Amino acid sequence: MTPSILLICFLGYTLLLFLITYITARKANNESFYIGNKRSPWFVVAYGMIGASMSGVTFMSVPGWVGTSQFSYFMVALGYFFGYIIIANVLLPLYYRLNLTSIYSYLEQRFGFWSYKTGAFYFMLSRVLGASLRMFLIIYVLQHFVFDAWGFPFWLTVVIFISLIILYTFKGGIKTIIWTDTLQTTFMLLALVLSIVLISKDLDFSFSELVTRIFDSEYTKMVVTDWAPRNNFVKQFISGIFITIVMTGLDQEMMQKNLSCRNIGDAKKNMITFSFIIVAANFIFLFLGAALFTYADVKGIDLSLLASSDDVFPTIAIKYLGPFAGLVFFIGLISAAYPSADGALTSLTTSFSIDILGLQKNTTYSEQKKTNIRYLVHIGFALLMLVVILTFRSFYDKALIDKLFTIAGYTYGPLLGLYSFGLFTKLQVKDKWVPLVAVLSPIICYFLSDNSYAWFGYKFGFELLILNGLLTFIGLILLRKRNAVA
Repeated sequence: MTPSILLICFLGYTLLLFLITYITARKANNESFYIGNKRSPWFVVAYGMIGASMSGVTFMSVPGWVGTSQFSYFMVALGYFFGYIIIANVLLPLYYRLNLTSIYSYLEQRFGFWSYKTGAFYFMLSRVLGASLRMFLIIYVLQHFVFDAWGFPFWLTVVIFISLIILYTFKGGIKTIIWTDTLQTTFMLLALVLSIVLISKDLDFSFSELVTRIFDSEYTKMVVTDWAPRNNFVKQFISGIFITIVMTGLDQEMMQKNLSCRNIGDAKKNMITFSFIIVAANFIFLFLGAALFTYADVKGIDLSLLASSDDVFPTIAIKYLGPFAGLVFFIGLISAAYPSADGALTSLTTSFSIDILGLQKNTTYSEQKKTNIRYLVHIGFALLMLVVILTFRSFYDKALIDKLFTIAGYTYGPLLGLYSFGLFTKLQVKDKWVPLVAVLSPIICYFLSDNSYAWFGYKFGFELLILNGLLTFIGLILLRKRNAVA
């Protein structure tokens, strides 16, 4: 498959996104950008959120993890399900009752100014790092398979990709993303299914034969009972619950889409429907991973020669399954890439405009001036993400992608502690000291995580997030005001 064909597919897919943007962004205003005028159909939001939740990292990394972790990741996915149920029944009713546009406004009402700004800051930090990391992986693949052939420098590829995202989210925001996410989800899931079909065909197996071969292999082991490893099933399951709560329920990007539904009833239907679909989609990713390793076993392909498990899917799809399979992989990867970038940029713009600049409360600025400021914020965050992506490039060691959830553990932990304290206690805190607690908790977490195996014979996995939240919660108890309740 030539770079020219891949480039044509990339441009064709992008033009399709711009067509949807043109249709959805007409007559859009600030309310459209922030919450889609609260007119988004819940079933469209539920379906589109699959693409937003499963980034290019999921698309490439989860199938590759099957080689070393088998299906143990599915215990995390089961935890996701229960996390979404908690969001639907605890957080969504709170956000709708308070009629929030930015979910971090809750912290101002509950604790005060500094808690509010701390929550918004940690979201922006989390989203800039996480989204940039996801985008880096996609751009890295685009560079390797397409733009290197024309001698494009990496920084120019980054500029092109981010510029395209700016253009199609600039005006419509959430109103546009709700619909473009459905397109991207469709292509991503189609790529998964087609890849499995092509593997089965190339092996000359019927689908039932492939299923039997996979479930008779070692790859489908789900439950790891040994307590020490990071993928112990209890750790995985509980971590999955909390990862969902913080990376969806306490994340402006994901909640912004839910808040664009017409009412709380629609938002709940969206979240519960999505919870079932996301578990099934994760299982398909794992099944694809097992199919890839089964293919390698049958064909005698030595995957140990690859630099990273992230390379398993693209290597087999492009080098062994033929041009059509490579094309399917490439389209699926692009489909997984765009939702990670467009939603992040829109939510960052929303949070900064509302939480930091206070544009929604400002009555002195005209609507046009608010819009112009929002445009500048949008471009500013795009430039910041460009810098972060180029920074990742300078020390990429093929293990960077595995650190995504670790980054989330450090940056979302204070949010988990703040919201838990606000929801489950009636205590008031000394607001001005909250930022100090939010800084100290991740630092303490880092030292505990770095030394836990030497000190306790225990290695932290995704549950580092829970520890971080707990430390923040304890810190807030120490900051409580005597005889003062909410």
